[in-house]
Amino acid sequence: MKIRRLMIGAPKSGSGKTIMTCALLQALKDKGQQVISYKCGPDYIDPMFHEKVIGISSKNLDTFFTEEEETKRLFLNSAVEGGFAVLEGVMGLFDGLGGIKEEGSSYHLAKVTKTPIILVVDVKGMGRSMIPLLLGFLSYDKENLIQGVLLNRISKGYYEIVKPYIEKELKITVLGFLPERREFHIESRHLGLVMPEELNNMKETLQLVSKEFLKTVSIESIMELGTQAEKLEWTSKAEVVEKEENYTSFFLKKDICRREKPVIAVAKDEAFCFYYIDNILMLEENGAEIKYFSPIYDKKLPDGCQGLLLGGGYPELYGEKLSKNRQMCAAVREAAERGMPVVAECGGFMYLHSSIIDKEGNCYHMAGVIPSTCFYTGKLVRFGYIEIQERKRYFLPEGEKIKGHEYHYFDSDCQGEDAIAMKPVSGRTYSCIIEDEKRWMGFPHLYYPSNPAFAKEFVKKAEEYKV
Repeated sequence: MKIRRLMIGAPKSGSGKTIMTCALLQALKDKGQQVISYKCGPDYIDPMFHEKVIGISSKNLDTFFTEEEETKRLFLNSAVEGGFAVLEGVMGLFDGLGGIKEEGSSYHLAKVTKTPIILVVDVKGMGRSMIPLLLGFLSYDKENLIQGVLLNRISKGYYEIVKPYIEKELKITVLGFLPERREFHIESRHLGLVMPEELNNMKETLQLVSKEFLKTVSIESIMELGTQAEKLEWTSKAEVVEKEENYTSFFLKKDICRREKPVIAVAKDEAFCFYYIDNILMLEENGAEIKYFSPIYDKKLPDGCQGLLLGGGYPELYGEKLSKNRQMCAAVREAAERGMPVVAECGGFMYLHSSIIDKEGNCYHMAGVIPSTCFYTGKLVRFGYIEIQERKRYFLPEGEKIKGHEYHYFDSDCQGEDAIAMKPVSGRTYSCIIEDEKRWMGFPHLYYPSNPAFAKEFVKKAEEYKV
């Protein structure tokens, strides 16, 4: 497929990738382009900004989670021929696994998808020193993917002075700039941005940034760069299907079209909103019907549900509301006690505990499936990519792993001993996950396409559960 596309990357986190990406997406949308966005790496919040604030489709791509051909397939399956795809990078452009490997980096994703890169550089407090900084990144770019530069937090007057120097010495196009404005800053929490709905007038702010972007950046030149992206090819779908069948050879094959779809209830509201769209799609592709519910507002689970998925989020911020909804807490606890298949990740795992103690010391009663308490630690706990293998086979084929990641400031005395997590760079291992034939509960966030057997088995368990 011939897809117009480009990546917004940067030398480091905090350079302005997200605000530049959002401004570009809004500008392209306002120009009538059919736009889709992608976020590099395990990030839930940036895609929410793209979807909720700008109103365009967004999903994640990660070359650690999926091999190169599968990454290309996931990209092309959601891209639209004739559309315009914008990929937002993560961290520094070359920062991959452990901060040292190429795999998992923005650059690796750009290389795999053959996507031109625009480098966003925060140059506040810099003068001519920005030239050797850029020179280093250009020299390290062996694939010559960096095709343009955007300067962030620079005045119009100084931009007009420094732009010709950069272009003359480095032979790279400087596409524009954004001045420093307080309203152009998006607040952060922990490792990522705060949720879109927490920011007042966010849509108006992005409209303002987009208007400024159109005045200070050459959108025509950016679109031309995207048009120059070459045709992208991938392994045929038949080969991919055959590969996925090999992954799940030990499972009983059934004709999905001839069976009634099992309903999987998915928790989704302000407290639980961290989901990879490809995970949900994979459940649907394996025959599940998805019904969303709110642990904050609803009093019961969706009628007829046969499985329960509780994703990540910030339950600690909504502890009082979750705790006061005793009917939902009881419904979730009773469903688990009846043997309904349950998958819970991070925030969802916390909700299943007896209680959560937040950073201020407030204690909130939760669903009580796990007889323990989650508590705030004041620091990151077991942060980063992992590969998970079960001690006893319940959700995965014997000896196989699924990839995921952890990032949380809360911990539990009951984090689980039923699986082993391994850090891909250091090889360090630790125990995690509480599981049995029907339940998988723990802090790790999973990416189902890294091992499609997990989604297939979850749906199979839901199908076999009798309401």
